[in-house]
Amino acid sequence: MEIILKEDIIGLGYKNDIVTVKNGYGRNYLIPTGKGVIASESAKKVLAENLKQQAHKLAALKAAAEEKAAKFEGVALVIPAKVSATGQLYGSVNAAKVAEALAEKGIEVDRKIITMRDIKHVGDFEAVVHFHKEVEVKVPVTVVAENEPAPAPAEEVAEAPVAEEAPVVEEPEVEAPAEEEAPAEA
Repeated sequence: MEIILKEDIIGLGYKNDIVTVKNGYGRNYLIPTGKGVIASESAKKVLAENLKQQAHKLAALKAAAEEKAAKFEGVALVIPAKVSATGQLYGSVNAAKVAEALAEKGIEVDRKIITMRDIKHVGDFEAVVHFHKEVEVKVPVTVVAENEPAPAPAEEVAEAPVAEEAPVVEEPEVEAPAEEEAPAEA
């Protein structure tokens, strides 16, 4: 069944696209909710005429989307999460958490235009923000453990025990031979 979409549906298509869907999905969901209409010949002609008349508006929408996308240049997210000993997250990092992290950086984005798989372990991932049919931005997302120390202090801690171990190692070596010799002679 061919449907003309009346609004953007992530994963299916954008407004004014003609898409092919299963009959039940079209009849039971898209048409009753007003998200699409049957793509009859007359509906296709009306769509073509509307697109001709709205060409300048569509160009303005694309320019606005490109402007929003420019704000994302150089943006990388680091999201702390609670992690088990095996490296699995308690819960997951999803589009809603990415939208919250972007809001903290001063960039307001609706979570519905962000697509990504739910993240269930620590590592580097990618979220895609769909502003327009032709404008998408990929945002790198790094998930780190909440209770994991920062890399710089960990290096300082590693250096400190090395300095402490040297004097401790020298003292027992001097005492140990004296103790070993005494029991051997007796």
